[in-house]
Amino acid sequence: MNEELSALNKTETWDMVHLPPGKSVVGCRWVYKIKTNSDGSIKQYKVRLVAKGYSQQYGIDYEETFVHVAKMTTIRTLIVVASIRQWHISQLNVKNAFLNGDLQEEVYMTPPPGISRDSGYVCKLKKALYGLKQAPRACFEKFSIVISSLGFVSSSHDSVFFIKCTDAGRIILSLYVDDMIITSDDIDGISVLKKELARRFEMKNLGYLRYFLGIEVAYSPKRYLISQSKYVADIIERARFTDNKTVDTPIDVNARYSFFDGLPLIDPTLYHTIVGSLIYLTITHPNIAYVVYVVSQFVAFPTTVHLAVALRILRYL
Repeated sequence: MNEELSALNKTETWDMVHLPPGKSVVGCRWVYKIKTNSDGSIKQYKVRLVAKGYSQQYGIDYEETFVHVAKMTTIRTLIVVASIRQWHISQLNVKNAFLNGDLQEEVYMTPPPGISRDSGYVCKLKKALYGLKQAPRACFEKFSIVISSLGFVSSSHDSVFFIKCTDAGRIILSLYVDDMIITSDDIDGISVLKKELARRFEMKNLGYLRYFLGIEVAYSPKRYLISQSKYVADIIERARFTDNKTVDTPIDVNARYSFFDGLPLIDPTLYHTIVGSLIYLTITHPNIAYVVYVVSQFVAFPTTVHLAVALRILRYL
């Protein structure tokens, strides 16, 4: 909590003021989280101050919202380009990214729990805060201004995919909220970029790309290998398998399924979880794309038969 408060103080996130007449106040709370590595080991204990943005009213407390995330196709394309050209991929993280966004609206918040304050005072926010409706948009606007000033141009196909051409080559950067991956044949250009970003934001250099959005990346002299082994293990654990039975095919070749197969599931939560996870798993397992499409057709009214098919796909993995 002390580290989070230090970050808030550095960015001068708010001023303590009396609440003006007719203005509403947004609540806040501390949120605790444990981050893990690709092998499941504990990487970091985190605490974050989050505003209760669900109480904000459109047109009064905020206007536009935007979550800046790269398309998965963009991420895979970047890795493919780096693999073909044998470029290294660097990974960086913007610490407390949303605290960098400048607020255009007038937003007031109750003081955080545990913070001493005088009676009748509230926080007038000057910077964006996690949980606010406009926080992602404000953060992305700030980053776009900075990265554009460094000579980068946003792609017309993906607004968070940036390219800069230099005398030595080109630098490619893709942004996913507060995480970014960079690749280039211009080693000096990457070094300069990292220094400039560290000067504008509080950055964390994560070294070469190893683990990103649940995807494990391994490098060999000739290519990159991507997998989701930890992600698969997590799905299997949620499915509560009690045996190690495997199958040779993800679906019965001659089977035809309909909405009337089997009995309706009393609680379809597990089915929804498995199917949603399988859809994300097709990033590195395109061979199951068709069978995932099959089970996806029944998410509205799944039955025992459909669940058995989804579980069979997991056994195939």
